[in-house]
Amino acid sequence: MKRSEVNETLRAGDAFIRSFGFHLPPFAHWTPDEFHANASEAIRSAGLGWDLTDFGFGRYAESGLLLFTLRNGRQADLKAGRGMCYAEKAMVVRDRQVTPMHRHNIKAEDIINRGGGDLVLSIHGSDPQGNVDPQSRVTVPTDGTLRELPPGGHLRLRPGESVTLLPGVWHSFWAENGDVLAGEVSTVNDDLTDNVFAQEVGRFARIDEDEAAWRLLVADYNSPKI
Repeated sequence: MKRSEVNETLRAGDAFIRSFGFHLPPFAHWTPDEFHANASEAIRSAGLGWDLTDFGFGRYAESGLLLFTLRNGRQADLKAGRGMCYAEKAMVVRDRQVTPMHRHNIKAEDIINRGGGDLVLSIHGSDPQGNVDPQSRVTVPTDGTLRELPPGGHLRLRPGESVTLLPGVWHSFWAENGDVLAGEVSTVNDDLTDNVFAQEVGRFARIDEDEAAWRLLVADYNSPKI
């Protein structure tokens, strides 16, 4: 992606989030210079802030995700069973924009439709080797109600609805009938070690620096050029 496309996507995403009365923390609105001057190590080390991926496919409109990590605990606390064991994200899911099939080794998460269109998930269980189970039905909790789905079945979440995905539950998602503001509330998040995708993907988009960054992405934090 070009940096100009990233900037445009961030501006549109920020406006979309604001349109629901959802307010991001102050550091969401820092310029790059303000971020470098003010960002604490806690923000940097926890990976808080704007994040954008095209999963290495280079087709962001078809397969991609814009998100903002608001809070994220520590793996050490999670292992100890006490302390800050949770994380929260806001995600902008574009209409028909797919996040590919994946599961988590440790993280349990609630995916919430906070407004907009419908959020649709395709869900599979895991076989004994941890791969996608193409044959077994799978049961997931949705707002206190258990829903049983066929392998690869589609779960449609309308605004206000949510689903709990436990470790090992394979899932892919996209929006229909309009873009969606989605929330994720989970145990501690570590995208670099805990995500397992059904196909090979890239974590961060490759960016062509055709203009200055409007806001920094998490992937930019350690770049001396931005």
